[in-house]
Amino acid sequence: MIIRSVNLETVCGPTSVFPKNTLPEVAFAGKSNVGKSSLINALMNRKAYARTSEKPGKTQTVNFYNINQELYYVDLPGYGYAAMPEKEKQKMGKMVEAYLKSSEMLREVFLLIDIRHDPGANDKLMYEWVLSEGYRPFIVATKLDKIKRSETAKKVKAIRAGLNADSETQILPFSSVTKQGREELWAEIERVTG
Repeated sequence: MIIRSVNLETVCGPTSVFPKNTLPEVAFAGKSNVGKSSLINALMNRKAYARTSEKPGKTQTVNFYNINQELYYVDLPGYGYAAMPEKEKQKMGKMVEAYLKSSEMLREVFLLIDIRHDPGANDKLMYEWVLSEGYRPFIVATKLDKIKRSETAKKVKAIRAGLNADSETQILPFSSVTKQGREELWAEIERVTG
């Protein structure tokens, strides 16, 4: 995918009304600090367009990035950040839920899981919830550069088992540092939005 233009077009907070976009959307969900913004930057071929942070919970809005005037990457707030007040967590959850329920242009949900760790309770909930909304999540196992290559297959298997995901569910190891997996992600995005 050749990225010709990127524009952060819409930022929605808890009280915002989501835009009625006419272009296809793909959404990125995952735990706080799983590497969502880094992955989106890698997919946009930009170093720091989506704000990244060492601190979990940086993205607290639903961000719509217009790509090439052809589709949207939708960056959802991270979930499961322990230090966030309960009230804020609930607000974020409701916002993500409202987006997933209301978007008419959403084509696929990419669920990001850190390849170094087994899926947590929040990951399992999100996976099941996305399935219950009628989507089959595409799992992106992030931070691939942080493990030995020989561990990859075992870690992917652990993610599949941890989510109780069937063999139809795709799990793609990905590194925003080395860009491994980027071509495959672009191909998948083109497949569902083309």
